[in-house]
Amino acid sequence: MVFVSVKILDKEEPLALDSIMSELAKADPDHYVGGVGLFIGLVKGDVNGSTVFSLEYSAIKDMAERVMSQIAYEIAEKYGLQGILIYHRVGELKPGELTLVIAVAGKSRVNVMPALAEALERVKKEVPVFKLEHRCDGDYWIVGDSTRIPREKG
Repeated sequence: MVFVSVKILDKEEPLALDSIMSELAKADPDHYVGGVGLFIGLVKGDVNGSTVFSLEYSAIKDMAERVMSQIAYEIAEKYGLQGILIYHRVGELKPGELTLVIAVAGKSRVNVMPALAEALERVKKEVPVFKLEHRCDGDYWIVGDSTRIPREKG
């Protein structure tokens, strides 16, 4: 049985590597895991030569967690993982602050690394998390991974 943990976290909620590893340990009571792949996403301070002041994340928590859970189970099955964890923060975050953590636990790097890459791409494209980037040259909605649309003043 695969262990899955998904959460939308408020920016004030702590998220430490120890807690991530503790969660993943639940996936492997018999010590089959030979590798853990970890992605940590941070707010960038510069985008296309423009200074970023903050990135505002929002989500409908239940819907976002449901989609993350579906992705997690599908990835775990496809790659034969023992566990997968996806945590995404919401709120207004400053450059350098942690936004996204994805951790996958499997028998070896052969299944862990491609699973991690696919999970990241799917989270970026499928999870309904809304992003508003506040920059020195205005505010921009981020669609998908990199499309930026200026926010209309109104």
